[in-house]
Amino acid sequence: MIVAGEASGDLHAAKLVRAIRESDDGRGCHFFGSAGPLMRDAGVEPIVYADNLSIVGLPEIGRALPMFLRAFRALKRAALERRADAVILVDFPDFNLKLAKSLKRRGLTVVYYISPQLWAWRKYRKRTISRHVDLLITILPFEKEWYSEQGISHVEYVGSPLAREVVPRISKNEFYSRHQLAPDRPIVALLPGSRHKEICRILPELLRTATELEKRVAGVQFIVALGSDKHAAEVESQIRASSVGNLNLVIGQTYDVLNAADAAAITSGTATLEAGIIGTPMAIVYKTSGINYKLLRPLISVAHFGLINLIAGERVANEYIQSEFTPTALADEIERLLLPEVNSRVRERLRAATEKLGGGGASKRAAAAIMSLLDR
Repeated sequence: MIVAGEASGDLHAAKLVRAIRESDDGRGCHFFGSAGPLMRDAGVEPIVYADNLSIVGLPEIGRALPMFLRAFRALKRAALERRADAVILVDFPDFNLKLAKSLKRRGLTVVYYISPQLWAWRKYRKRTISRHVDLLITILPFEKEWYSEQGISHVEYVGSPLAREVVPRISKNEFYSRHQLAPDRPIVALLPGSRHKEICRILPELLRTATELEKRVAGVQFIVALGSDKHAAEVESQIRASSVGNLNLVIGQTYDVLNAADAAAITSGTATLEAGIIGTPMAIVYKTSGINYKLLRPLISVAHFGLINLIAGERVANEYIQSEFTPTALADEIERLLLPEVNSRVRERLRAATEKLGGGGASKRAAAAIMSLLDR
């Protein structure tokens, strides 16, 4: 059984499924569980459709609790009835750590792929990892050492599954041509996130920033990038209501958008790492409800929100979180990033940071570690 709950988990889980199937030890594995569209394309039988599980914020999760309970019970029942040889839990810790605890107590083998960020917050969860996870697979270079310091040794570091795999599909010139963009004028990418609440709270600020930048930067062009068309109608509605002039909406081509952009404003998450790998200078933004921020901020114990900054160990990309996220402040930063000397310097720093991620092949190494565990 394999369980993901968010778009990034769906991506990494689908890669892992294919890697296990392609390995010599794949043995014709059948996969079932909580599957997003990419996992379903990879042949995972959906007991639960992961598409609806990606919810952020304590009040929002509270309202969706009956849905999560139904999903939890359906997955637990399927795992026990089918006696899964392994349960692979991918990220999504609020849900998956509870599932790990329940299924390990009933004798199933539990693998956790993409470690919960316990080094950042909620360190008490290490007890669950220690007692109820047989193999923890980490993707960030500092995590194995951190877990070792906590007395947890059943940890395998495989590198980032994005390393050497985040590549544009088409050339810059072809992208410019397809979307009627002028390559001699600045291009700014706006990534509002993949969740509905993120788009509702973050995209309006990004569009107001674009309006501000149009007054300052001659001929500037904007691209709003979405990973899927799930929330396209909401995004199109906001774009129509804005006063931004030269703006394209591009769906399902995020890597090509980042490759073509001179700078980007990106919602905190996996996309900041993807932009770093491509080398796009960026500002990192995030905004949630006031109550969510008030409840969650005291629990976070790291210096940076952005994943690319955590990997770099320094502030490579400036962050604009909650009240600091204003159109004026963000426009100031994007305008700075468009300066040729600043742009070039930031690209060099991003290149140095992403070299820490390893040389690719993380999904294959994770697959080998899982099959080795099953052999033992």
